[in-house]
Amino acid sequence: MTVHFIGAGPGAPDLITLRGRDLVAAAPVCLYAGSIVPKGILEHCPPGARIVDTAPLSLDEIEAEFGRAHGAGEDVARLHSGDLSVWSAMGEQLRRLDRLGIPYTITPGVPSFAAAAAALGRELTVPEIAQSLVLTRVSGRASAMPEAETLANFGRTGATLAIHLAIHALDRVVAELTPLYGADCPVAIVARASWPNEQVLRGTLGTIEGLFAAEPVERTAIVFVGPGLAAEGWRESALYDAFYQRRFRGRGE
Repeated sequence: MTVHFIGAGPGAPDLITLRGRDLVAAAPVCLYAGSIVPKGILEHCPPGARIVDTAPLSLDEIEAEFGRAHGAGEDVARLHSGDLSVWSAMGEQLRRLDRLGIPYTITPGVPSFAAAAAALGRELTVPEIAQSLVLTRVSGRASAMPEAETLANFGRTGATLAIHLAIHALDRVVAELTPLYGADCPVAIVARASWPNEQVLRGTLGTIEGLFAAEPVERTAIVFVGPGLAAEGWRESALYDAFYQRRFRGRGE
């Protein structure tokens, strides 16, 4: 048997990959994070599948589910929200599977920041204005941030920040970044990107707290900060310039 870790996407059930969907459809056991994985994805499970919501389970109990499936020779579809490469708690499960000698695969998913950018209708990299995106968060009960990975340190680069799991600390985000970006720097908050109750707030570091107080959003939100979020009139990239010679364009001198 194999445990298939699958990025279930940011919320909309049809934003799972074809590979992920097919793995779910073939697995007799499905473990899913019920608090953040949409129930619609479970419709792909085969009839009679064992479906377990892991939201109330401890890591030991999840390990026991893996062990039960291994003993029965049953493949497991392990669904996590977004993509598995960041803040998925996949790593600690892989460590236990390695210890147990249980094989696994990893199928990436659509990350939440990408769905949030789509909700904003923005490309997050803008020629000559913003060419870097920092995915970060603030310290919370689940885990502390490394000492050097502070908002201030990232903010000093001037890059666009996509701050996850920080809506409860919006006042701190504003206080730490305003001296670096300025009060007129664009800010956008996207909550539950791609879900039916998706919410978007747009403002600046100087106005976003007031806007948020008037229209609070849920904890599953991303806070974007950076000048590229509202940039206009920038120089077009050379990628599609008529006189830019590319290997695939086949234009002569």
